[in-house]
Amino acid sequence: MSDYNAARPLAAFVKRGVFHLIAALWLGVIAFGAPAQAQSYRFNDVTIEGNQRIEGDTILSYSGIARGETVSAGELDAAYQRILASGLFETVEIEPRGNRLVIRVTEFPTINIIAFEGNDKIKDEDMSGFIQSKPRQVFSPTQAERDAAIIAEAYAQNGRVAARVTPKVIRRSDNRVDLVFEVFEGKAIEIKRIGFSGNRVYSDRRLRRAIQSKQAGLLRALIQSDTFVEDRVAFDRQVLTDFYNSRGYVDFRVTGVNAELARERDAYFITFTVQEGQQFRFGKITTTSDYAGVEAEAYDDTLKMDQGDIYSPEVVENAITRMERLGVKQGIDFLRVEPRVTRNDRDLTLDVEFVLTRGPRVFVERIDIEGNTTTLDRVIRRQFDTAEGDPFNPRAIRQAAERIRALQFFANVDVNAREGSRPDLVVIETEVEETTTGSVSIGASFSSEAGLGLQFGLKERNFLGRGQELNFSIFGTADTVNYSVGFVEPAFLSRNVALGLDFAFTETNTETNTEFDTAIGVFRPSLTFPTGENGRLSLFYNGRYEEMSDFEGVSNILRAETNEGDLWTSAVGYNYTFDTRRSGLNPKSGILLSFGQEFAGLGGDNEFVKTTARLVGQTDVLNEDVTLRAIFEGGAIQFSGNQDSRFINRFTHQVIRGFESSGMGPIEGSDHLGGNYFAALKFEAEFPLGLPDEYGITGGAFYDIGSIWGIDDKGFAVDSDDFQARHVVGLSVFWKSPFGPLRMNFSKALESEPGDVEQSFDLTVSTDF
Repeated sequence: MSDYNAARPLAAFVKRGVFHLIAALWLGVIAFGAPAQAQSYRFNDVTIEGNQRIEGDTILSYSGIARGETVSAGELDAAYQRILASGLFETVEIEPRGNRLVIRVTEFPTINIIAFEGNDKIKDEDMSGFIQSKPRQVFSPTQAERDAAIIAEAYAQNGRVAARVTPKVIRRSDNRVDLVFEVFEGKAIEIKRIGFSGNRVYSDRRLRRAIQSKQAGLLRALIQSDTFVEDRVAFDRQVLTDFYNSRGYVDFRVTGVNAELARERDAYFITFTVQEGQQFRFGKITTTSDYAGVEAEAYDDTLKMDQGDIYSPEVVENAITRMERLGVKQGIDFLRVEPRVTRNDRDLTLDVEFVLTRGPRVFVERIDIEGNTTTLDRVIRRQFDTAEGDPFNPRAIRQAAERIRALQFFANVDVNAREGSRPDLVVIETEVEETTTGSVSIGASFSSEAGLGLQFGLKERNFLGRGQELNFSIFGTADTVNYSVGFVEPAFLSRNVALGLDFAFTETNTETNTEFDTAIGVFRPSLTFPTGENGRLSLFYNGRYEEMSDFEGVSNILRAETNEGDLWTSAVGYNYTFDTRRSGLNPKSGILLSFGQEFAGLGGDNEFVKTTARLVGQTDVLNEDVTLRAIFEGGAIQFSGNQDSRFINRFTHQVIRGFESSGMGPIEGSDHLGGNYFAALKFEAEFPLGLPDEYGITGGAFYDIGSIWGIDDKGFAVDSDDFQARHVVGLSVFWKSPFGPLRMNFSKALESEPGDVEQSFDLTVSTDF
């Protein structure tokens, strides 16, 4: 700032006020003395000096002294304290002059502007939202100090516990000041080591994977989760408790967390001391009814746990939700399910009795929503299964709060119930704090097959505050460019139905590894909705433009297909997925099933039926340190009438590792043609390599069997038109890098066919199944 040398610390104001207070008390001792303590004063006139904005009558009212009133010396001192305590004045002096009292004040200045200096990690506008001091308000030293503490706490929440914030003022004309917060951000203090004490069942490595706090690792400057944040460590205590409870360790406790600062004060060493206890399983599971007219047998079918299964509170909670949902469908109001758990320490089981009872007759009067400056009320309100006038169900309200948090539109979400206008009514208060929902991505990628790729993307998860998602991306390599635009309305027609609109256009050229150019345009609207607790069904229309041109190869089949030019496809289809990974039945394993079909022929040039299927099973063994996975994938496309398939709509992707895309299957000369069918069976394991956890590197091994086969009779000689299995073994390296999860595969083909293009190494983005 140009005249920053005029700034002085805020402490000067405080010191000046203390000086005047001491001076006033000292003058009181001299003026009144011990004998004068009994002296009284009667002021016929009160003169107020120094005030500019504040009326004299207001100051007189603060003093509590009225004209003509008899007061003592002690009462004069009390008047001084009251005026000073108003927080409006920098200095206050009270001087009796015979029968006239002079009150001399110096008003605190008004704030002209508020500025921040030295901040980089937190923006000015964000800090302005934290503090209470505002321009054109009366300056308060106490409030400025509190604001400085708030800013310092914000830095501490971002791992910069050494941050210091000093408020200073710059004098301006007309009794104004500029308030400047000088910020020393300091360095983010990272977590050097996270350890555990008392754990016997699960290793430190497995527990570190469960919590949010992470150890500092490679490229630590790009990672935020390895900085020490006290609130995050406190949250990790609950995460560990949930982790063990879901696996049957109901007595688990975190008995302490020790965060020790390194001698150099640049890193923390964190140790969680835990007490695991014994693992419990479900014992007897029964359902009884204390609700007149409600039969317990009708609710037994909603239970999805069996005697001998590992006990999990989440499984019990899900069972209660299903029972109460069934009660709503049957028109039974105020049904509550109370789980009564009996502990059997001898055989380490927990008997669970679900008791159907009638809850209190309480209704929801209204749902109040506050804090949403951007997001529309209806986006939040639709997360509630409960509406105004419905019976009040505390469990349903808690679940609604979790759904609001899962939107990730808000930094904080608080949902509470309070008594309404009558004892039998409640008001649901929902308070949220908005956060950013848009993102811009600019990146580069590399794969051994496509080479270097560049990407630019825009994404908004809460478009115009309506809860809609809008995204746009451009991705290009040396021979391919792809444009895509997507839009999702998650509550189409105010129903639990997601409307999707996807547009994409892809072009390839012959400059690298293709022998003809392609252009594919896609328009795909869809409707997706749940079909049960774990199932979802998507219905879609697929309008597709396909063009093959500029063939430069030797295959007669591909040349003939290229000469067909551009074709249009008009198709409808469905895709069903069944996913148990989030059901809570077994946190150590899960199944994913995906099955879909596409029917082309509703106009357009193509008429076919395309079927794809994928089944994945995964489980963790050896105390969840090793992950085993089995995957089956298959597909078929069958054209009708006199039509034949073309390369552009046959299966040409990388079916199994160890072979390039379009690197196996039917072949004419040296040109691969793709196939009408494919099938693959893959087995893989992921395991630790003994490297430090902070590297984020684990190992894997895999064994794949698969093939692409089948092509319509084109009148030309084609090799390998039948199913012929290829076998591949290999090793993998997984790296949870700051750029995303990466996977490197080192493959060896055990069995291949003539003309196959093998691939001994590939680098891809690792994804969860």
